[in-house]
Amino acid sequence: MAFSKLNRRAKIKRRIRKKISGTSKVPRLSVYRSNKQIYAQIIDDTKGVTLASASSYKNKAADSVSKVDQAAVVGKELAVKALKAGVESVVFDRNGYLYHGRVKSLADSAREGGLKF
Repeated sequence: MAFSKLNRRAKIKRRIRKKISGTSKVPRLSVYRSNKQIYAQIIDDTKGVTLASASSYKNKAADSVSKVDQAAVVGKELAVKALKAGVESVVFDRNGYLYHGRVKSLADSAREGGLKF
């Protein structure tokens, strides 16, 4: 069986999601990163509802900067939206990606913005 990057990430993702679930009190912060953009959303898994979301797609502040800086802008924006929605602490779901580069930048800036995880 040939393992590709996608198969490897799917396996890691399943292993992470076995342990992590978002509740009403502590929702899940899920990160998706494509080659060009980065997306993040805060999810209450018990209700199946997205409480807040942010992305670098069509984001004026994220234009014309590096991808790592784009992720930082998205993290700050998500923290602001989450605090406005009444969410203070979250469980971080890196979605199978390594905690490095853009994913780390988004997480660090969300922490600076006031989220606890």
